[in-house]
Amino acid sequence: MARMHTGKHGKSKSRKPEVEMDKMPEGIELSKKEIKEKIAGYARQGVSPSQIGQYLKEKDGIPYIRQALGARLLSIMDEMKVSSSLPPDLTDLIRKALKLRKHLEKNKQDVHNRIRLGRTEAKIWRLTKYYKREGSLPADWKYDPAKAALTIKV
Repeated sequence: MARMHTGKHGKSKSRKPEVEMDKMPEGIELSKKEIKEKIAGYARQGVSPSQIGQYLKEKDGIPYIRQALGARLLSIMDEMKVSSSLPPDLTDLIRKALKLRKHLEKNKQDVHNRIRLGRTEAKIWRLTKYYKREGSLPADWKYDPAKAALTIKV
């Protein structure tokens, strides 16, 4: 969601290797149940889904959760009922906007960050429209910086 106005600027990007989704990757000593328990434990500690993936890759040696479990991380978290009420990309943008607001309270003349705050909040509003349309957010949900500061820790 960061680069929205890019157009056609090439196809160069990192690609995951072709793997079979049915069989576990080699070298993993954990069972599927143990991996799911680790995911639930990290989620209960308040770790974001992207950080959970990093922890599993670095600490536990699980390169791809989807290959190991046959499902995506967020669907596994939903299945175990340990996911947050807000989508992770929206949460990250709200956290970024809160940090910018906190900075602007101390530095009132910082014009560049005021512009960045406007852009970030525009992305938040755009994402909320999408998630309302998809049904991930309730239709009456609205971004309010004061309420967001109470619910999301910076």
